[in-house]
Amino acid sequence: MTAEKTIHAQILTPEGAKFEGDIISITVPGALGSFQMLYNHAPIVSALDVGTVQIEKPDGTKLVYAVSGGFVEMNDNKVTLLAERAIEPELIDVEKARLELAGIKEKMHDFSVVFDDIEREKRIAENLIKTATSL
Repeated sequence: MTAEKTIHAQILTPEGAKFEGDIISITVPGALGSFQMLYNHAPIVSALDVGTVQIEKPDGTKLVYAVSGGFVEMNDNKVTLLAERAIEPELIDVEKARLELAGIKEKMHDFSVVFDDIEREKRIAENLIKTATSL
């Protein structure tokens, strides 16, 4: 691919920048479903859901991040992704995530917890496990 067919991407979290560089494509878990952005994509701003961000770099390598929500903006072949968390699969502690998931499932039987909050925690833990084990 030629340099003209790339987009500049940034993945930012409260902890700092996770990635910055030129890419061929990025696939994100939009609030209404997953979508991909390529060179000359129409301007867009979207909320992100819990899921996986996949990046293809010009050299053909792929990067993957488990995200737990945030926002993405694409404009003039520049994409900025603001994520609550973005974790590389190799940095995910699968056993810890499984233990958290088991604890969350126990909490789901407690009627004093807010169901939406506990359901979101469950989806985050399941996403971490899925992302880490699908390498």
